[in-house]
Amino acid sequence: MIGTMGTGMLLAVAALAAEPMPQVLTLDQALKTAAERQPQLRQAAAATAASQARADQSRAALLPQLRLSAGYDRGTNNRAGVPPYSFASSDAWNAAVSANQLVWDFGQTWNRWQAAGAQAEAQASNEQSSRLQAAFNVRSAFFTAHGDKALVEVARETLGNQERHLQQIQGFVRVGTRPEIDLAQARTDLANARLLLVNAENAYDLARAQLNQAMGVEGSLEYDVADNQAPVVEGEDGTTDELLKQALSVRPEVAALDQQVRAQELTVSAVSGGYWPSLGVGATVSEGGPRLDGLAWNWSLGPTLSWSFFEGGRTSAAVRESRAQLDSLHAQVDDLRQSVRLDVEQARLAIRASKAALAAAADAATNARERLKLAEGRYQAGVGNAIELGDAQVALTSALAQKVQADQRLASSRAQLLRALGRP
Repeated sequence: MIGTMGTGMLLAVAALAAEPMPQVLTLDQALKTAAERQPQLRQAAAATAASQARADQSRAALLPQLRLSAGYDRGTNNRAGVPPYSFASSDAWNAAVSANQLVWDFGQTWNRWQAAGAQAEAQASNEQSSRLQAAFNVRSAFFTAHGDKALVEVARETLGNQERHLQQIQGFVRVGTRPEIDLAQARTDLANARLLLVNAENAYDLARAQLNQAMGVEGSLEYDVADNQAPVVEGEDGTTDELLKQALSVRPEVAALDQQVRAQELTVSAVSGGYWPSLGVGATVSEGGPRLDGLAWNWSLGPTLSWSFFEGGRTSAAVRESRAQLDSLHAQVDDLRQSVRLDVEQARLAIRASKAALAAAADAATNARERLKLAEGRYQAGVGNAIELGDAQVALTSALAQKVQADQRLASSRAQLLRALGRP
């Protein structure tokens, strides 16, 4: 039965992962798909549920403990010093209901429960952090695929230009106005353009495969990414201190570590309670006797006091260990603040540099396109040569590629800033 259920669950998950992708995938669709299918998010959700269950287990020690027991045995009834001894045996039946309630143990159990609850809240924040990371991975993979798609278009434009140049040069060579070497150069340029297109298409396929992985999808690559542009991130031109303040207030890693510190403080209090006794109360109602139709009932009620006042220094060592772990968590808080600051600083500077690079790349592409136009005119007029024409085409292809890459870096930098600020 268990194997059948497990197989059915795997088939259901596989069917979900194999659902067809839309012909044109938008960024919003990619993010939604990741939220529904990404295995790492399901793992994080399961870890949160397990952490909450552990907190409930810790609470159980504060509630009444009820136990029902029943037994039967047959044995001899010989008494020490009262002969004669015999192998004669008799039946004994017994049944009992017992209840125990912890009254006070100087906060040991209560603080452990509170610590477990804080750990559950920390894990919930970790789950949110996993969701932010998954969203960042999808954005990064999406904009990489978007850039590679644009590079395919650049390669196709280059190939189209080279095919057109080849046709023109063939005509010139045919009538004898251009040497044969120009035709060889044009054929070489055309072959290089075809290779450029093959490499660009392969890179686009690989980028979509990586996007599928980021979304948690096992599916075909027969789709295109939409021409989504990365929107401006609110405050992206602000100072690092302004952005850092926002990040520290919402980053789930910060919240998770704060809860871990709180949990460890409660753990220190719980362990310190081990120096003192525990007080409880217990009650038992029982019936017993040699025959089922002849049982006698009894009850008992009373407090219990337990005090392990010396355990070879174990409690003292446990307290020192807990305090050392608390000191370590405080150091982690400082380290996290520095790490968040670096994340924000890097993303902000990357956006600034990408904007400048994008403007420069746009100017370069405009100038390169004009250069190619002039080179084509000069070649047709007979004052230019094939090398000049080829160089102009290479310059345009390079400039267009740089513009695409600058646009991709800006989109990736904005995704990085969203992650650094803890924004979904």
